[in-house]
Amino acid sequence: MTATTASHILRAWRDRATHAKVWALALPMILSNLTVPLVALVDSAVVGHLPHAHQLGAVAVGASFYTVLASLTSFLRMGTTGFAAQAAGKNDGGAMRRIFLQSLALAWILAAILAIAALPLATVAFDIMKPSPELETLAHQFFRIRLFGLPATLTQYALIGWLLGSQNARAPLAIMLATNIGNIVLVLWLVLGLEWGVEGAAIASVCAEWMGVALGLLLVRKRLARISAPVDWRAMRRWENWAPLLQTNRDIFIRSLALHCVFLSVTIRGAHLGDATVAANALLLNGLLVCAYALDGLSHAVEALCGHAIGARRQDTLLRVLVVSGGWALLISTLFAVLFTFFGDLFIAMQTDMPAVRATAQVYLPYLAVLPLIAVWSYLLDGLFIGATRAREMRNAMVLSVALCLPLAWAIRTDGNHGLWIALLAFMTIRAVTLGAVAWNIKQRNLWIPA
Repeated sequence: MTATTASHILRAWRDRATHAKVWALALPMILSNLTVPLVALVDSAVVGHLPHAHQLGAVAVGASFYTVLASLTSFLRMGTTGFAAQAAGKNDGGAMRRIFLQSLALAWILAAILAIAALPLATVAFDIMKPSPELETLAHQFFRIRLFGLPATLTQYALIGWLLGSQNARAPLAIMLATNIGNIVLVLWLVLGLEWGVEGAAIASVCAEWMGVALGLLLVRKRLARISAPVDWRAMRRWENWAPLLQTNRDIFIRSLALHCVFLSVTIRGAHLGDATVAANALLLNGLLVCAYALDGLSHAVEALCGHAIGARRQDTLLRVLVVSGGWALLISTLFAVLFTFFGDLFIAMQTDMPAVRATAQVYLPYLAVLPLIAVWSYLLDGLFIGATRAREMRNAMVLSVALCLPLAWAIRTDGNHGLWIALLAFMTIRAVTLGAVAWNIKQRNLWIPA
């Protein structure tokens, strides 16, 4: 690093206005994001205190299938944020309205397609996993019920993405809080109060998701009322106004598919190692979820602010956002690493009182402590690529990361759960390196803000 570059970075870090802008968006998103793994933690804690390990394993597996299914369509949120942020940077109210309607239409079309394909795909996944009969029956039941919330989940992606792109982080916070706090209250009532077991946990999630949609539509309606530009219905019918959004969403979908196949393989491989192992891995991955959702709050701020800077063609603003967000991301990931190192046993104990699951989770706890320091960079760079709507480059980096990691995963497949966690750490490292290399190449060609 040259003295000039270091000087630019230091000057960017000292810009108080950028710190304020980043945290104005990041803090509400961190708070709302943290409620997502909190729901998973409460589900695990409630179901983890039921009599049998296969009940916890069923929720872990069923929720993992649903998370993969829903996360494959998270491109709706990402793509909407990037395009809405760039439209906001250009002060184009008509484009803001058009992007919202396009994203909402895509959400419902995709929900219908996925609802038809989900159950056959789940059957194939169970055939591959070969879990115990008790676990399979309950996981199937959980997954079938959760599918009733799929349209709500996809609608929330469109709503939150559009609101965040319009520089409004408080409304997404309200949506997420309504959904996740509602889920926590309902799961405690249905599982512990009414003793509905695994079925009650699934029903709680579905009801809470639709509550979030109802609130989100009200908040978006208020925001749209402040945009004076009408919808250009002729523009809505032209292919050239759909193509960029569809192409970006396609590329983010491929990237998300590759990413979640990695995490699904962790669950599938863990299931082959026994009910206690798959349950222990689920508890530890809840820790990664807590870290990821907190850091994603900063990533969301990067998406919105970088997209706005690119739309306004402000190279200096783009640099300041990246430096400030990167500094805070490093500090937060270090904090998580310290917490998991010294308080990881307590984190596990909060989720279950099953001795076999606790003992298994504690063996692999050091891997969780290392993960935040490795994963932080890919989370941050994802925000830059999404805000710039450079989904093709992000897709290519992800596919390359998976391809490079596969030989290692195959070579250490006989090392049991240790091999599984080492492969996951290697994947996150390769993912960060490939994204960083692509980002640096774009910078060298001065293409983040094209001429």
